[in-house]
Amino acid sequence: MTNVLALDAVGSRARRTVLDELRNGERSVRQLTDALPVSQSAVSQHLAVLRRAELVRVRTQGTRRLYSVDLEGLGEIRAWVDQFWDGVLTSFVEHAESPGPEAS
Repeated sequence: MTNVLALDAVGSRARRTVLDELRNGERSVRQLTDALPVSQSAVSQHLAVLRRAELVRVRTQGTRRLYSVDLEGLGEIRAWVDQFWDGVLTSFVEHAESPGPEAS
């Protein structure tokens, strides 16, 4: 079973944008706020949702909190989606290998 909170979290364009920003490495709330067209409060709320969904990690450095992508959490989503993709690829291979109408 996949992490339902994670799927809900990535359903938001704003949270996907936060994840995109974090792909480039750790960021503070301030750095994310500077990069996104939303308030610091909104960024903090999105980060809280992403943390509960286990899609981002946070570490403290002095007075700053630095956020990064949690690859384990994203791995769970990928594994779940890959189950569907594997079926699609299998169907494609079966279709591609089956004799077409011109084979008759």
